Amino acid sequence: MSGDERGTDFRNAPTPGIKMSRLPGLDLLRAIAIVWVMFFHAQGAGLGAPWPPLSQFGWMGVDLFFALSGYLIGWQVLRPLSQGRRLDFRDFYLRRALRVLPAFWTVLALYLLWPAFRERPGLESGWQFFTFTLNLLIDYEHNKAFSHAWSLCVEEHFYLLFPLLAIALTRRPALWKGAVAVAALVLAGIALRAWVWNGLDDNANHWVERIYYPTWMRLDGLLFGVTLAAVRAYRPQWWEAMMRRSGWLALAGVLAVAAAIALSQQRLGFVASVFGFPVVSLGMALLVAAGASERRWTGRLRVPGAGWLAAASFSLYLSHKGAFALMAGAWGEPLETQPLLAFFAYAGAALAAGAILHYAVERPFLRWRERLIRRRAPAPAAADAAAA
Repeated sequence: MSGDERGTDFRNAPTPGIKMSRLPGLDLLRAIAIVWVMFFHAQGAGLGAPWPPLSQFGWMGVDLFFALSGYLIGWQVLRPLSQGRRLDFRDFYLRRALRVLPAFWTVLALYLLWPAFRERPGLESGWQFFTFTLNLLIDYEHNKAFSHAWSLCVEEHFYLLFPLLAIALTRRPALWKGAVAVAALVLAGIALRAWVWNGLDDNANHWVERIYYPTWMRLDGLLFGVTLAAVRAYRPQWWEAMMRRSGWLALAGVLAVAAAIALSQQRLGFVASVFGFPVVSLGMALLVAAGASERRWTGRLRVPGAGWLAAASFSLYLSHKGAFALMAGAWGEPLETQPLLAFFAYAGAALAAGAILHYAVERPFLRWRERLIRRRAPAPAAADAAAA
């Protein structure tokens, strides 16, 4: 989603105006995440369940996005703090705003003004989207349109609060304080989900509203991603040791995700609702760590098309359900009897919508952001600012 810079390698900050190096491993993970999510949402777009083993658990792609965001944004915040430098809040929030808001507001305008773009008739009031409170206040039973913006709300809350918490914890740096904070928040999430689940009725919409969407229920992926960034920033020797064993990290990540899939066969059940999220988030964070290795195959694996999907993933995420809705409205009935043609038609519509949003809105604002940062930043700091 919006967790910045896809597979950008922040280790060696580029000179302003020079294209940044990228890590194909992180690009591949982001590409997998967006494709997986689109498979999941295709179930409600007239496609049934394409490749059911994949589409059934496509919601896990969001947890992969969260782990990537936690790592990349965590590194962006913790790197200067670990070097004794101040975090420039103005630059941080400027970067976040110009990264997220233009594309988000464009798609929101389409949802508000063009009913045919809605995958469901009901849409929450615009103020919930503008204030990023959709995930806390949504009436999911009646207002499902653009509901996938819930995850963007979680990330916005993370962007708002994490820098403040990081500064508080690093005034007297001690890795154990961060570890205790992460463990406490993960355990609190487990306890809270268990308590809320025990009070739920059989209405699946209430499960979405009270367990799946709220920020305080879905911090695991972000927390594990931030933990990776903290190890890299404050224990570089540990990080290097991890990078030398990235293959084992990848294997452990795959096994953890497989365990999460096994736990989540009954997605609304107690075990999946309470323990599934931290397990899948741990697996995704291990995969992110493996993908961050610069010298091993896990970080250098290139798959054709993955780089573009990673670069356009935020635009694809925002627009794909609207594209599905347009395709279903125009051609849904004749495509019902031609599943293979339907798959390519819906996929083409989603890719086209994402590409238009990416090239017409997202990229121009990112270029403008880079120019603003270069003008604001003093010469020695300009590279770091541009890198994020």
